[in-house]
Formats: sequence, C-alpha cells, structure tokens
Amino acid sequence: MKKIKYFSSILLLLLWYIPNAAAEGPPTAPAWQLTTQAGESISLSDYQGKPVILHFWATWCPYCKKLQPKLVELEEKYQQSGIKIVSISFNEDDGALPQDEIKNRGYDFITAVHGESVASQYGVRGTPTTFFINRQGQAIYKSTSSDINNPNLELAVQEIIKP
Repeated sequence: MKKIKYFSSILLLLLWYIPNAAAEGPPTAPAWQLTTQAGESISLSDYQGKPVILHFWATWCPYCKKLQPKLVELEEKYQQSGIKIVSISFNEDDGALPQDEIKNRGYDFITAVHGESVASQYGVRGTPTTFFINRQGQAIYKSTSSDINNPNLELAVQEIIKP
C-alpha cells in the first residue's frame, strides 16, 4: 500500500511538472557582447530573428578542428534559412589569433575572442561546446561532442531554422 501511495505521488508530481515545463519551452540564450580579434563589437542581439549555431572553441582544441567542417557543411546546406555560425574563442594560449586560425582552416565564420565570461554564463565546461539557437532566441540543443556523424546536429539545425 505504501508503494502505491509513493508511486501515485510521483505520478501526480510528474503530471503537474511535465506540462508546466513544456509550457515554458526551451531556455532563452543569455545575451552577450564581445569583440572580435580586429576589435569590432559583436553580440548575440546582432543575430536577432536568425537561427544561430553558437560554437565555443579554442585554437588548440583538436576536437574543435574535427567538428568545424561539419558545422560549416550544415550552414552551407541550410544557407537559404539565414543560419549563421557564430563562434566564441576562450581559454586560449597567449598570442593565439582565433580568426586567423579560422581563415587558415578555410572558413569565414566570425569569432569573438576572450569569451571566458560568456562561456561561464552559458555553463560551458570544455571545448567544443555548441548551442543551437532558434529564431526566437531559445537554445534548443547543446552538443559537447565532436562526433560529426551525430544525427542530432542536423536535426537541431532543422529545428532552429523553422519560421
């Protein structure tokens, strides 16, 4: 009898929590403002109303180097949607030039530098960490993997590009 009451209580709690959690939807991505290597200001609000792949990385990170081609491939595949990769470099070695490194790798997505405070704000613990942010500014998916075969990467893009 105690077990039935216990499980009934858990069930009632879940029935209350699940609809309320779903009603709130995904969390809003925290606002931030940083600079690029060239000293230009960049912020998440610059991309308001657009789907964004927000990629936290470092020049020394081999896993970031492995993942970046897949992110670029997804951006190119869905370019008609207006999707953009915005990257934030953090925990860099002295003298690192992240935007130069991106160009040397053959990419042109923008990179904000000295992003330690934003990484902390987003709860990023390591590289790579990538957030998929929809047009409403909600972070709908977070990936901490460099697995380019992860089908969730493309599924997340398909979700964030929806009108």
